[in-house]
Amino acid sequence: MGWLRPFMIKSPAMKQQTVPSQPSQQLPEDVRSPFIRRAGTILAFSYPVLAISTGFRAVYQLFLREDIVNPTGPWLSAVAAFCYLTATIGFAYRRRWAWWLSVLVLGFESLMTLIVGTLSIVNPDLIGSTVWRWFGIDYGFFPLIQPLLGLAWLLHRETLQSYGIRLGSAAQNRETSTG
Repeated sequence: MGWLRPFMIKSPAMKQQTVPSQPSQQLPEDVRSPFIRRAGTILAFSYPVLAISTGFRAVYQLFLREDIVNPTGPWLSAVAAFCYLTATIGFAYRRRWAWWLSVLVLGFESLMTLIVGTLSIVNPDLIGSTVWRWFGIDYGFFPLIQPLLGLAWLLHRETLQSYGIRLGSAAQNRETSTG
């Protein structure tokens, strides 16, 4: 608002109101090793790439291809793209709510990859062409492997401590000695 200051009309009736600030939620200490931190960074960059490619695939199949008879596959790809973008939040932001959101989304994504992958083998006409078809064969099986890697990273001991999900050994010792 500083750039608007020359255009503001000042009158004695106008008083500057202050909004009480809320206490900032303090993040737990980041105890992740460099390897675990880099793995999270790789996941935070690779998931949006997968989301963009899957999203473009869904848009292309839904709106530009006229030979698509069954829209189930493109819509499943759109759901997958949304899952990939949502899961990125937990890799990029070290907050407890982001961790829970990503764990839930990655669990859903893993389940859908297994269900849709199995159905695409049993009844290919039912599913059509989607990112989860044959467990992600069109994407080098990344839709099958990547959520499992993401869950492994999110459930790693150091990540749990850094997100405040599980107390570290020093914090647990303090709690047991004071309690």
